[in-house]
Amino acid sequence: MDDEDDDDVPRLALGGKFYMTPEGHARMKAERDQLMRVERPRVVEIVSWAASNGDRSENADYQYGKRRLREIDRRTRFLGKRLENAEVVDPARQTQRDQVFFGATVTYIDEADVERTVTIVGVDEADMAEGKVSLTSPIAVALIKAKARVGDEVGVHTPRGVEMMEVLAVRYPGAAR
Repeated sequence: MDDEDDDDVPRLALGGKFYMTPEGHARMKAERDQLMRVERPRVVEIVSWAASNGDRSENADYQYGKRRLREIDRRTRFLGKRLENAEVVDPARQTQRDQVFFGATVTYIDEADVERTVTIVGVDEADMAEGKVSLTSPIAVALIKAKARVGDEVGVHTPRGVEMMEVLAVRYPGAAR
């Protein structure tokens, strides 16, 4: 594997596997399929047309198309490797629903008395705008390592030092409440 293929690969995997939810796995497969079945054939058609127009060195359609094909191929290889090494964990099947594990949605209050809710997901699924944090993020690591339950105080290592937070709720998909 050369360095060019690894540029946007997070270096941290747990046990060589990349944990993800079934939804994250489905999104990744859908993206790979879209690239291979729709976008790549469309770009190949454009490149073929552009190549037939003659001088390729000054042909912007050809140059852009070749660059886009490399991007598609690179992303497809990345997605393929990720899916191959994926460990799909369905949080709805969690039996210990009172403790924080992968897939938990945790509501906590921080030292500044700000209440926040986060869902612990795989590294490829993290999206702070949606409240999804990577299981390798400081907050997820702290919660999982502490085997946190409602009412527990957990210290999170941040650039400002250790900050305390109190767990207010732990939920999993499919849980009756």
